[in-house]
Amino acid sequence: MPAILVATRNAHKVSEIRAILGNQFQYLTLNDFPGAPKVIEDADTFAGNATKKAVELAEWLAAREMDAKPLPDFVLADDSGLEVDVLNGAPGVFSARFAAMDSAHNSSDADNNAKLLRLLKDVPLEKRTARFRCVLAFAPISPTKVEPSSPVCYAEEMESRIELFDGACEGRILFKPRGANGFGYDPLFVPEGFDETFAELGDEVKNKLSHRAKAAEKLSKRKWKMGLRMD
Repeated sequence: MPAILVATRNAHKVSEIRAILGNQFQYLTLNDFPGAPKVIEDADTFAGNATKKAVELAEWLAAREMDAKPLPDFVLADDSGLEVDVLNGAPGVFSARFAAMDSAHNSSDADNNAKLLRLLKDVPLEKRTARFRCVLAFAPISPTKVEPSSPVCYAEEMESRIELFDGACEGRILFKPRGANGFGYDPLFVPEGFDETFAELGDEVKNKLSHRAKAAEKLSKRKWKMGLRMD
């Protein structure tokens, strides 16, 4: 069974991806590789951050001694966030650290939601349009050591082999949180066609509507050159 390293420690993300891709893979996370490097997400687009994470982790896995632990076959990295139209697309790539944008560390969900509500305090409902957006970067892992060659050249080669898949979910932002499920901005976000927030709809419905689900669905339909059928 092919193994995918999902580049996160967030169990919610992994469960969404597993729900779409199914049981044809073994799913690993960064919790299985405690020595994995911390990737600085400093790109100005979701695609840039997802690609950077996939490249750096694939390079690290290919280069290190695994102590008889087999390499995963692929790295799956994502970057995602909320874009609010009246805020010119903010918080965008800063969604996870919106309440403390000068910090390298993520803010709490409560702090991020509170800041968003403060900024939208006087904005009427019809102008509170927003979307969740996600980009998945899917990279094969080569077991070839990288020491003999330039790390820059290796990274460029890895980047050229990455496939990107994007997804978006349109909706609007409420005036106060509702629901106890989900994470992030889910208690404030109502997807188009629904009256409930993501935090009220539950995982079964959310996994069919979400930005990450739509990106993962595109990935699941991809026929890979390396001989792996994804459908």
